[in-house]
Amino acid sequence: MNKVILMGRLTRDPEVRYSQGDTPLAIARYTLAVDRRFNRGNGGDNQQTADFINCVAFGRSGEFAEKYLHKGTKIVVTGRIQTGSYTNKDGQTVYTTEVVAEDQEFAESKNSAGSEGGFTGASRPAPAPSGAVDGFMNIPDGIDEELPFN
Repeated sequence: MNKVILMGRLTRDPEVRYSQGDTPLAIARYTLAVDRRFNRGNGGDNQQTADFINCVAFGRSGEFAEKYLHKGTKIVVTGRIQTGSYTNKDGQTVYTTEVVAEDQEFAESKNSAGSEGGFTGASRPAPAPSGAVDGFMNIPDGIDEELPFN
């Protein structure tokens, strides 16, 4: 099984290209900075560094990346590792490893990104439904029979 789940921030805006042909296919490439924590030595100091992982998204996932993903956005990517190789102009073989994104999701709300990059927006709480007490909506008596679970 080849399954990868990563959470990190985009290091730059995705680079998006479209394939040639009758039905162009979006191909989005971006790099994800994924935190890595480790213990160094006996001092117990928790050091933090990041791995920079190349990702590629095709089709609708590529279009999603083009429209919604920007430098600093924190996302969760689910996909698979794909390796390959090519010969560069100097005749040397270059080996590649990248994650082919099958699913991309936001890992934080627009408002929580704030100064850390990503999205910005006014902080407005959602209006409470009418009749709500402590954030919970009141359910009228006698409606139990209509609920799909009991």
